[in-house]
Amino acid sequence: MPDPERGVRASPFPAQTPVSEVLEWSTDVLVTEAAEQRIALRTAPRSTLTSSHLLDAAGLAEAAELGRAGSLNDWILPLWHLQRPATAPVEAADLTVFVDTTDGAFDGAEEAVVAADGGRANLIEIAAVLPDRLELAAPAGVSLVHAIVAPTGTAFLARPVDIDRRRQGLGTATASFTLRTSDGGAAASPYPQHQGLDVLTDPAVLRQPLAETLGQTVEAIDNGFGPVVLEPVLTHVQCRSTITLIDRGPARLIRRRWLLSLRGRQRAFWLPTWGRELVLQAAITSGATSIVVAPLADPSVWAGRHLMIDHLTGPVFRQITAAAWDALGLRLSIAAPGKSIPLGTPIHLLVKVRSDADRIELAHGPNRTELALPLIEIPA
Repeated sequence: MPDPERGVRASPFPAQTPVSEVLEWSTDVLVTEAAEQRIALRTAPRSTLTSSHLLDAAGLAEAAELGRAGSLNDWILPLWHLQRPATAPVEAADLTVFVDTTDGAFDGAEEAVVAADGGRANLIEIAAVLPDRLELAAPAGVSLVHAIVAPTGTAFLARPVDIDRRRQGLGTATASFTLRTSDGGAAASPYPQHQGLDVLTDPAVLRQPLAETLGQTVEAIDNGFGPVVLEPVLTHVQCRSTITLIDRGPARLIRRRWLLSLRGRQRAFWLPTWGRELVLQAAITSGATSIVVAPLADPSVWAGRHLMIDHLTGPVFRQITAAAWDALGLRLSIAAPGKSIPLGTPIHLLVKVRSDADRIELAHGPNRTELALPLIEIPA
């Protein structure tokens, strides 16, 4: 579908999932012995979408022409991973398409596409975005009973088009497009804050045994005549791990915008360990300035660390200011929690982390989005 006024064409491929989205940033990390500075060289990521489409003979021919002539062109790309069902049938003369837009997927969009599930995209021009509908600048031009609606973006081909012909009249075309523009991730954070940073209160979904490495970077000095001397390069222990997150429904777009706000490796956040390392030995009153937990390690290692009290009414975040042995175990000094904490309430340690990669891949399926996020602990 060409757009003569803009000199671009709309992608001819029909709606299909899954869609793989790769977000890429560029971050300069400057490391000192006790801290690090992270400079975002690219505040908005490069977003590349890859999807495969099952096509008939005519579709395969069109895909072949796309591969021949489309490398230098810009394309209007339907963002199928942001699609949602229309809440009413679409008629050719309609100037309104009823669809839920409250999650912000259509904010700022000038165009969208409507299609039957698995069918070709039909471009529509947006005049206004309202919470329950899209107002159009011209009639929809197509009649669909069970329509899906998706916003569009301007993109170019990121790599050659791959065509796999299963037989003469059926095959698969795989195309990758890089978007010209990307959402800057300015949406409000969905997470509670501790000391100005998000706390990732969504427990990770573990798809397989999780590997974790703990170590402190040191330099071994060996003069060849005596014992080896170890000198610390960093004063803190570095922990590396990977978490898997799966989202469904509106949470899919919320997660994506949160990832955009991290700017790759630049922005840090708090990650609960979910390990229940701290086991309460007595209930806590709302005005108490200390808690007693089962002994786990020497008191000297606890001052300055952070914890999350997983209360039924909402999490409470506190920093440990001092620690000492107690008759019941280990007494940790904290600011008063402001609410009564019953015995048995889970308490988790908080670790300040950031992404350990400037490249994140999201797998958008028909009803969920999945991603694996590599993390590294940084000085608190």
